[in-house]
Parts: sequence; C-alpha cells; structure tokens
Amino acid sequence: MVSPAIALAFLPFIVTLLIRYRHYLVLLYRAVLVAWLRDRLTGTSREQRAFQYVLAHAIPGDPHHILQTFDQWCYHCEHLSCVGPDKGRIVERVLLERAPLRVLELGTYCGYGTVLLAQGLPPGARLYTIEGDPRHAAVAEKVIRLAGFSEETVSTQQGGGWARCLPAPVTESDAAQVELIVGPSEEVIPCLREKHGLMNANLVFMDHWKRSYLRDLRLLESHQLLAEGATILADNVLFPGAPHFLQYAKTCGKYHCKVHRASLEYFRAIPDGIAELRYTGTH
Repeated sequence: MVSPAIALAFLPFIVTLLIRYRHYLVLLYRAVLVAWLRDRLTGTSREQRAFQYVLAHAIPGDPHHILQTFDQWCYHCEHLSCVGPDKGRIVERVLLERAPLRVLELGTYCGYGTVLLAQGLPPGARLYTIEGDPRHAAVAEKVIRLAGFSEETVSTQQGGGWARCLPAPVTESDAAQVELIVGPSEEVIPCLREKHGLMNANLVFMDHWKRSYLRDLRLLESHQLLAEGATILADNVLFPGAPHFLQYAKTCGKYHCKVHRASLEYFRAIPDGIAELRYTGTH
C-alpha cells in the first residue's frame, strides 16, 4: 500500500504531466476510445461513417468541397489520420511548383490525400495510389468517384493476383487519372513497372505506416522507380515520427532533405511536419 503522504507528494508531478500532455490525451480519447466505442455501437467503422457524412453534405464532383467536408467531420465529429488542411497546403504548393505527371501515393486510406493530389495535378497526369487494407480501399474508391476523378481499381494478393477494372465516370478529358492498387506496399512496389506501367515517379507521397517509410523508399530506389529530380513527401515524420527514415534521407547522399514544420492534422497544439526530399540519385 502507498501511504497518503507519498501519494500527495507525487500529485503535483502527475498534475503537471496531465497539463503538459493534455492535447495528446485528447487525441487518444478522440482517435482511439471514441472510435472504438462508436464502432461497436453502430456496427460500422469510422471510415464508413466519415464517408456517409461526406456523401450527405459534400457537393459531388467538387474535390475542394469534399475535402472541406472531410475536415468538418474530423474537427467536429471523429478523428481521421488524413493529411488535413494545414499540411495539405504544403502538398498543394509542392504540386504547383513541380507539376508532376507521374505520382505515386503510399497509403490511400479514405482517399483524402488522393483527392488532394489529383486536384492539383496538371492535365494528363496519372496518380497511382496503394492501400494495403481492402476495407479502407473500398471507402477510398467511393470518395475518388464522388470527387469526379476517373478511377480504376486493381486488387492484388500475395502469391498471385487478380484484377478488376471499374468503369470510370464521365469526367473532363484533362482530369488526372487515378489508379487504386490494393495490396501491401512491399509487394506492389516491385510490380509497378511490369503490372501497372509506372516506369518512374516524379513525385511520391508517403502517408502509410511510418515504420514502412524507409523500407519502401529503398524499394523504390532498388527498382529504379524514382525519376531524376523526383520529389518525395512524407507525412507525420515528427509525430508519430519516422526517425530512421529521416536519418537515412539526410545521410545517404541521395537526397536534399528539409522538413516543413506544421501541426498534427486537426490538432494545432501537437507539432508535426512533412519531409520534402529531392532525389539526386548520387551516392
């Protein structure tokens, strides 16, 4: 048994920790506890609930309004790990500067980042987006369609594969083409050239498992899927963080690296950032 005197002695320390890390506790509550409870009460996932909200409130065929509606949901209803509006502006600025024609996204999730990328691409560009969770991919497919982008889905399985191409909705001829590939990134990346026709990417956006960033970057290098001067954007490199990825990018001699500091999506008090790498191809 802990004596009352010892407990009281630790009380100021505990209160200080609660005050200092209160924003992280709120994040834990909203992102984990609330989602877990509502999943069980409603029988649907928060990703499906978010899509139903977007479907009810967003303007079909208007990518900007669809992203705004996602943001409203995340600010006022439940938390989703999308890139969000603040860091999204960093992505939009890089797209405007680079005007890439071949873009690879790792981590489609609900399709927020996919819509953000697709709406900022120049005419004739093609976006390949990879999602490892079929449930998330099913939501993303609907979001991409709702935003008005031509889309086809290719599903892959370990030890073989099967594909189903979905008929694309009617869109403007100069709109970006989006291909959603369902499967683990470490299995899909080696097949991008032969199975999906991606010779190399001008821009790569990483927003999947942070522990996979370094592995997948090396896979892109080894399969020569990075064009000369390619840009790699990696989200959440400060929180929850990708330290090994950042260390490699800064020390391997193949990249010019900088980190755009921002806040965590939908939590302005939690610091985060996007890493921007420029591939030089040198060793």
